[in-house]
Amino acid sequence: MDIKSHIRQIADFPKPGILFYDISTLIQHAEAWKTTVDALADIVRGYEPELLVGIESRGFLVAAPLAYALGCGFTMIRKKEKLPGETLAYTYALEYGTDTIEIHADAITAGQKVVVVDDLLATGGTLAASIELLQMLNADVRGAACIIELDFLHGRSRIDIPFDSLVSYS
Repeated sequence: MDIKSHIRQIADFPKPGILFYDISTLIQHAEAWKTTVDALADIVRGYEPELLVGIESRGFLVAAPLAYALGCGFTMIRKKEKLPGETLAYTYALEYGTDTIEIHADAITAGQKVVVVDDLLATGGTLAASIELLQMLNADVRGAACIIELDFLHGRSRIDIPFDSLVSYS
């Protein structure tokens, strides 16, 4: 199945000049979504994860069913002040300014085998920051996976662990 044919492209969202790759049309199509989750499971299974970590927010949509398919746990990395309880934060540089992500302080056990999952890799900043945050918790970050990679933005070059995607746009 051609997964790309189920990904809608929306021009000028969220601002002029940006082409948004929308997975909502992929998720709406049962066979395409199942094919996507199964294909990601085939890739991620090789890393032998104990826990998948989804990046807010579309990463949750990908990581949760993938964790179910693999029979492993799932936890979330969220934007600042979105998680209750004790969290560990990581602030990272953006092109203009900074952003902060957080994870529950007790979400990871030292040495736990994890894989980071999101819907899309663009510039790689949030994924790289997520990996750093997990490494601060002494996670064994085995790999990262996304449905979509925008390879013309060279985000993969910022990722220092194995990275896989199902489709790429040049």
